[in-house]
Amino acid sequence: MSRAALLVLADGRFPAGGHAHSGGAEAAVRAGRITGAASLEDFCRGRLHTAGLVSASLAAAAALGVDPAALDAAADARTPSAALRVAARRLGRQLMRAARAAWPSGELDAVAREFPRGAHQPVVLGVAARAAGLGAEDAAHCCAYESVSGPATAVVRLLSLDPFDATAVLARLAPELDLVVDQASEAARRVLHDGVDALPAASAPLLEVGAEAHAAWPVRLFAS
Repeated sequence: MSRAALLVLADGRFPAGGHAHSGGAEAAVRAGRITGAASLEDFCRGRLHTAGLVSASLAAAAALGVDPAALDAAADARTPSAALRVAARRLGRQLMRAARAAWPSGELDAVAREFPRGAHQPVVLGVAARAAGLGAEDAAHCCAYESVSGPATAVVRLLSLDPFDATAVLARLAPELDLVVDQASEAARRVLHDGVDALPAASAPLLEVGAEAHAAWPVRLFAS
């Protein structure tokens, strides 16, 4: 296992396309649900324990070698919003390009062939982590962190929030992030015996509703 590979995969500068997505923060800012650091923390906490938990579980299961097609179908079933499904596959396609360049792998090649338009991003992330020699907890950490770091970074641009305040939000959420990773990793291990129905299906209706509204905006700063 290479901790350096984990840093590369989790680095915001890794060319996986995440910088173009706000994780629902742009819609939340427009709706007045995020107005500063305190409400950003509330938003990120909610996202972490719902969409973040689901994504981290999918990534951890993929890193354990669970069938990516079964996981992709499970991701579809846990993503009611068509706009979010499109965004997840777009991100998965971009991540696949970066991962295949960084860690050439027959498993990544097989997923790319099976999903030419992109598999869900957490599934690709888990397969990429596996190709990089990382474990299920590593993949879950990447996904869980992305679920909060994306919105925090976006809000710095959307509200001109002080970057130090945004970083402090992420630091305060760190213990909860570790808890979500533990939950996701345990769920992923259950999948090996019980199938993908063992994955969590935590919902965040406002994220889904916001994503559908956001997709219809004529002018947007972020893709999702």
